[in-house]
Amino acid sequence: MATTSAIASETPARASAWPRVLLVLGRVALGLIFLAAAYTKLHFNGGWHFGDYHFFFAMAIDSYKMMPTTLVEWMARILPWFEFALGAWLISGVGLRWSGSITSALLLVFIGAMARAKILGLEINCGCFGNNEKLGAATLIRDSSMLVLALAVTVGAFLITKRQNQVSS
Repeated sequence: MATTSAIASETPARASAWPRVLLVLGRVALGLIFLAAAYTKLHFNGGWHFGDYHFFFAMAIDSYKMMPTTLVEWMARILPWFEFALGAWLISGVGLRWSGSITSALLLVFIGAMARAKILGLEINCGCFGNNEKLGAATLIRDSSMLVLALAVTVGAFLITKRQNQVSS
């Protein structure tokens, strides 16, 4: 009888491990996607472009026709490095509620800009993963899927933290 109760007590522990495993897989997947996005903006045509990447990326940002040129240049210089840092932050798992929330908000901004461009009939490169990706339905579906994943990671981070606080109390 003792072995039966030992197995019964292990089953809930295994079942409760799945949310954590899914959360780790989700945050690592999102982190890798953001690292890849940063990489494609900084490394193209067979080389690193630390000094001039922003010229090419600024053209993609400016094609959305949403902000003044000075802000476009600022965004082009900062966004790849922000995506890199956000990707590394997600992978690390530190402050996951914050990194998940920021990722979700950033993806909402990206999707909003792409939807606006699509509604206006702009035939542009999205700028998401380099300079040669046309904005289209597939781009919106991909980024929307990433938003769903980011929201799941964010909610999961809040729920797991809440559950840990309840267990420790």
